[in-house]
Amino acid sequence: MKTTNTGSATYNGLGKEGKGHVSTGSGALAAQPYGFQTRFEDAAGTNPEELIAAAHASCFTMALSFKLAEAGHTDGSVTTHASVTLEKDGDGFAVTKSELKTKGKVSGLDQAKFEALAGEAKEGCPISKLLDCEITLETSFEG
Repeated sequence: MKTTNTGSATYNGLGKEGKGHVSTGSGALAAQPYGFQTRFEDAAGTNPEELIAAAHASCFTMALSFKLAEAGHTDGSVTTHASVTLEKDGDGFAVTKSELKTKGKVSGLDQAKFEALAGEAKEGCPISKLLDCEITLETSFEG
């Protein structure tokens, strides 16, 4: 199976004074504002790192739900919060870390098995594979 998804961005003006809009091909995000102020000064809008965090959290959560289903579980829930860190790197910036904090609630499963499946999901997650940074995983579980 192969899928291709799209996104687009426009930036009017240059540097710190510029303002942009970002959209997804599906329309889930449509002309959302972004720019220096939304990235570094907490202005309303989004930024690339926030979008990466959302992508990583959603991809990992889905990967873990599939691992749980493959292990024979049919009911439960998984919630993940991702924090993506952007740091100065020489003359530019780099994403240096993505920290995943996930909570699971699955009856008939113990903490050790949940942690093992979460580790497998982290390694198999396509967004984890895409990111060239440190990825940490913290789990909490309710059986």
